Amino acid sequence: MRIIRDYQFVKPEDRGASAAIGNFDGVHLGHRSVIDLTRNAAPDLPLGVLTFEPHPREYFAPDAPPFRLMRSETRAHRLAKLGVERLYELNFNAAMAGLTPREFASRVIRDGLGLGHIVVGADFCFGKGRSGNAGDLVRFGAEMGFGVTVAPLLEASDTVVSSTAIRQALSDGRPRDAKAMLGHWHRIDGEVIGGEQRGRQLGYPTANMSIEGLHPPAFGVYAVLVDVLDGPHAGSYHGAASLGVRPMFGGVLPNIETFIFDFSGDLYGATLSIGLVDFLRPEQKFDSLDALIAQMRADCDRARAILNTP
Repeated sequence: MRIIRDYQFVKPEDRGASAAIGNFDGVHLGHRSVIDLTRNAAPDLPLGVLTFEPHPREYFAPDAPPFRLMRSETRAHRLAKLGVERLYELNFNAAMAGLTPREFASRVIRDGLGLGHIVVGADFCFGKGRSGNAGDLVRFGAEMGFGVTVAPLLEASDTVVSSTAIRQALSDGRPRDAKAMLGHWHRIDGEVIGGEQRGRQLGYPTANMSIEGLHPPAFGVYAVLVDVLDGPHAGSYHGAASLGVRPMFGGVLPNIETFIFDFSGDLYGATLSIGLVDFLRPEQKFDSLDALIAQMRADCDRARAILNTP
């Protein structure tokens, strides 16, 4: 998959794709249905996705609480797995935000990227002030020479599949409901960073990762799937993870600390992908370290039982 970040300087071989347009945060089942429609609408064209970085919501409200389900690198990796050949990850800045719907259609879609066909969701809005909608795009396409398909919203269990609904499920400690909408376990990817090594002192060494910039799931302990993506210990494992601010030790900045079962080795600097499977309990402050250790042992036993059940 090739990543193109500037619509004004596009190589000839990267023009003319059939592209789905949207933010694709989480790359959930609704997104995947849009990508499938894009593939089928113009099977002779390269399969593309047109998205923006930073997310427009981050651009307009930089001080708002984190809301993203995945970082741009994780999104790109998952889109590549779905067979996307061209990722148009365009810079969202003042110039992009100021384009009217017509200017976006003519300058970006037609002249810049030369897209042959585009697919958007029925609730798609674009252009300055989000003043354009899917109907406008159909009209522009007929006028400017590119095809447009409007994808219906996907529902799962009478709930419209959306990034908002997935965030709510995660906030409520319902990772399996999030999975039903995502089509995969919700994952937190990142580099293992140095910690205070309290887990090692307690007999439960953990791999610590930042969740900065990501929507925080419910704070607490989870049964997790662990993929070590690089380095000498690359592979898949089971584990238990604590996500939150570590109230036992007066923490403030939230992170995720994962104890990997039956593992021995140095993971500092490695990239991990942590899949949240089940929420075991909220985080809490214990009266003693012995009480904490006893609860950690019980958490791990419960996580093992869950993860070993087919």
